[in-house]
Amino acid sequence: MKLFTLPRSAAFDTLQNEAHKRILMLDGAMGTMIQAQKLDEDAFIGAGLPCDTDKPQRGNNDLLSITQPDVIERIHFDFAMAGADILETNTFSSTRIAQKDYGLETAVDALNEAAARVARRAADRAEAEDGRRRFVAGAVGPTTRTASLSPDVSNPGYRAVTFDDLRIAYGEQIRALIRGGADLILIETIFDTLNAKAAIFAAFEAFAEHGTRLPLMISGTITDASGRTLSGQTPTAFWYSVRHSRPFSIGLNCALGAEAMRPHVAEIAGAAPETLVCAYPNAGLPNAFGEYDESPEKTAAHLAGFASEGLLNMVGGCCGTTPEHIRAIADAVAPFAPREVKNV
Repeated sequence: MKLFTLPRSAAFDTLQNEAHKRILMLDGAMGTMIQAQKLDEDAFIGAGLPCDTDKPQRGNNDLLSITQPDVIERIHFDFAMAGADILETNTFSSTRIAQKDYGLETAVDALNEAAARVARRAADRAEAEDGRRRFVAGAVGPTTRTASLSPDVSNPGYRAVTFDDLRIAYGEQIRALIRGGADLILIETIFDTLNAKAAIFAAFEAFAEHGTRLPLMISGTITDASGRTLSGQTPTAFWYSVRHSRPFSIGLNCALGAEAMRPHVAEIAGAAPETLVCAYPNAGLPNAFGEYDESPEKTAAHLAGFASEGLLNMVGGCCGTTPEHIRAIADAVAPFAPREVKNV
C-alpha cells in the first residue's frame, strides 16, 4: 500500500493552514456529559435497538447516537459554541470487539454512521450560528482488548485478540465513520501501541478505498506516575512506534489532569518536532466518587502554561471537562502562538 501517494482531503489542507495560525480547539468529555443526563435503560433503548439482543444497554453511550440523537447533538453543539473547532464523534466503543459486551457487534456500521452524522449536524448548526467552520473527528477508541498483554496471569503468552482481529474491527469502524462524513480520524486513549498500529493500518486501508487521505490524529494515555503507557512505553518510545504513519498530530489524553500531564506532553513535543502536538487532559483526577472536581479556571490556567511554553498546537479536554472548561481553555490559550513545527 502506497500510504502517502493518495491525495489529501480538502479538510486536511484547511486544518493544516489553520494550525499555522493558532492553537486549534478540540471539544470536551462526551462520556461524563452523558452521565450527567442520568438516562435510564428505557432511554438508552429509545424507540428500539438496531439489532436483536437481550443484553442491558444502560452505559452503552455510543448507542445514544441512534436512540437519543438529540441529546448527543446538543452536547456536540454546546462544545462547538464554547469554542471547539473539532467535534469528536460519540464512537469511543463502536467496534464489534467492544460492542460484543452489549450484543450489538452487528450494529457497528449503524452506530458509526449515525454518530458521524449527528456530529456533522451539530457542526453545521454551529457554523450557521457564527460563520466559523467546525470539523468532525471520527473517534476510534482502544477497544476492550489488548494485543500486547495477557489477561491471564497464569498464562503470560495468551492473547485475547490478534492484530488481524483488531485491524478488521477498526477498519469496519473507520469506513463507517468516513461514510458518515468524518473529516479526520482520531485514534485515542491508546494504552497499547500494538492496538494503535492495527488501527493505523486499518485507517490507511480505508483511505486507500476512499481514494483520499484524511488527517490522522494519534493520542496515547499515560496510565500512572510511571510516565508510561500500560504496555510500557515512554512518550518518546510511543512516538517512535507510530511516527511512520506521519500523523497530523501526536499527543496525550485522559488518565491524568493537566498538571500531571505537563512533563509527558513536553517530552513528546520535544521528540516530535515535525508533527503537531495535541493535549486533552481530564479535569484533574477523580475524587472518591469517581467525579471530576477541577474547575474550568484551574484547568485553563494549567493549559495556558502549556501554551506559553510553546508546547501546544491543539488542545481540549477529556473526562470531566464541560463546555465551560472548553470555553475557559479557548480564552486562556488564545493569546499564545501555536508551537513551531518543522516541515508541516
